Amino acid sequence: MIPEKIKIPQIALGTWGIKSEQLVQLIPQAIKIGYRHFDTARKYSNEDGVGEGIKQSGVSRDEIFITTKLWRTDFLRTGSAFNASLERLQTDYIDLYLLHWPFFFWSKAWTDLERIYKSGKARSIGVSNFNIKELETIKKKYQITPAVNQIEFSPFYYQKDLLDYCQENNIQVESYSPLTRGFRLEDPKLKVIAQKYQKTVPQILIAWVLKHGLVALPKTTSLLHLQQNWDAQQIELAEADFAYLNSLNENYSALSTFWSRRGRPI
Repeated sequence: MIPEKIKIPQIALGTWGIKSEQLVQLIPQAIKIGYRHFDTARKYSNEDGVGEGIKQSGVSRDEIFITTKLWRTDFLRTGSAFNASLERLQTDYIDLYLLHWPFFFWSKAWTDLERIYKSGKARSIGVSNFNIKELETIKKKYQITPAVNQIEFSPFYYQKDLLDYCQENNIQVESYSPLTRGFRLEDPKLKVIAQKYQKTVPQILIAWVLKHGLVALPKTTSLLHLQQNWDAQQIELAEADFAYLNSLNENYSALSTFWSRRGRPI
């Protein structure tokens, strides 16, 4: 079963690591710029800030696209976890509800997400950080194909095989950490292209993601960067530059780098 398609705004504000009190102030500013898609998760501990920020903006709920995610510790109590997210977000439905990671019992949780989707409380359901094998399991064993697979995706972590699989199976790919969590923004190869377009490196990275047809989820708390990230939608990369960026893959995960630099297990 392929769920009815809904329109997902192609650029969102990623909120990982942003505190709720910051989001209450930031989200109304983002909405003024034009943002209508906000990506959060129970694990981020800021769903309440997202909900309050949207409320403070004064914009109608039906103009906003909210994504949140089910954390692994809730896989055996999906219904109550989902309802708690609704309460924190001050809404009676979620636009996109994702399994955050394919941990133990994810298959049971996916069945629960199918039930939530059929109830109408989630307009679409999907997954995050799933590989081809796991997506194939859903395709073969379950009723509903994920609408989305949210994965780490940048020129340095160009997961082309996974992207090709998702596109062949009508699964929208979303790119988290498109700005490499800041670790590769000083790369001279990126700087040369940014200078050519008279844009910032983050803008070039976002434009690359968008040219692939992905949804981009850049994170920032800076109003300047919030505007610049939004403006990246106007950049049209030349095919030669696009191909060059595609060639930079190193299987470099900014997420792994983030954890390893803090002395914590990946």
